[in-house]
Amino acid sequence: MRVGSFVLAAQFPGQGQGEALHRAVRTAEVTEEAGLDAVWLAEHHFVPYGVCPSAVTLAALLLGRTRRIRVGTAVSVLPTQHPVALGEQAALLHLTSGGRFSLGVGRGGPWVDLEVFGSGLRAYEAGFPESLDLLRRWLSEPRVSATGEHFAFREVAVVPRPDEALSGQEGPEVIVACTSPASVRLAAERGLPMLLGMHVGDEEKADMVAAWRSHARAAGHSPDLVAEAAHVSAGVAQVADRTPQAREALLKAMPGWLKAGLDAHVTVDGRVRAMRDPVAYTELLCEIHPVGTPRLCADRLAATSERTGITRFALLVEGSGDLAATEENVRRLGAEVLPRLS
Repeated sequence: MRVGSFVLAAQFPGQGQGEALHRAVRTAEVTEEAGLDAVWLAEHHFVPYGVCPSAVTLAALLLGRTRRIRVGTAVSVLPTQHPVALGEQAALLHLTSGGRFSLGVGRGGPWVDLEVFGSGLRAYEAGFPESLDLLRRWLSEPRVSATGEHFAFREVAVVPRPDEALSGQEGPEVIVACTSPASVRLAAERGLPMLLGMHVGDEEKADMVAAWRSHARAAGHSPDLVAEAAHVSAGVAQVADRTPQAREALLKAMPGWLKAGLDAHVTVDGRVRAMRDPVAYTELLCEIHPVGTPRLCADRLAATSERTGITRFALLVEGSGDLAATEENVRRLGAEVLPRLS
């Protein structure tokens, strides 16, 4: 089982944006010191829900600050950027880090980002498969051209080639954020592992894994690929001596951040989006994820793995909103939870 931290660079009420980014960097550094497997980085635009606008850029910094852990994006939003530019960045990080970079990609939402970056609503509603396929070709072929609806260009050389310098390795791992049956099928047909969100519990994640396997087999993928797909489960983790302490730490801090962050989202076309109740959502996260004593946290992770078959975890560790508490949380995950899993 591989446990990593999930970093949103969340801006809690009363905090500055630089403070949130500093906590994000320190979380990654402590993740490596504590013996965890990876750090996963989110990106958002124009909202305090997360103040990192480029997960790839932050990944580059953290790959330079660390030596052992895997650094991944969770996720880079494809509809707001050109897949070739993202592919070039991913190849660069893959090669210069010795293969420690994972590229998580997702469709994002119908936010005003699509207007600001010029891609438009169509890129969100229908363009994701084309973008994903072009990105995958860029990471696996020596020369690439495009004749699609959204991207069309003459053949050009792939530079740098992501498979050129690392003996026995292909390009960087690509993971797809899946939140719907359509995205599960898309990932499965391409044989790509899924990143499953922290808003769903074990039963729904198990159903998504089962659907992925069915679609992957139907697409002709090998039994080994189907059996060994390294899906990632996102969640929340808060370790304390007593479970009520852990829950209280999150219930005091997260609702204020969630309300400010979710309320700030603006749709590109004015459609009404129903946002979750912040308190109820926090309570749900405490119920379905490792929030409590070290033993409870280990048991929750083990139970999720047993029910879903997932062995990789990306755990939001900054839910208290406090830097010192976040560092302690990560260290306790490494010192008191991981040994119980092994």
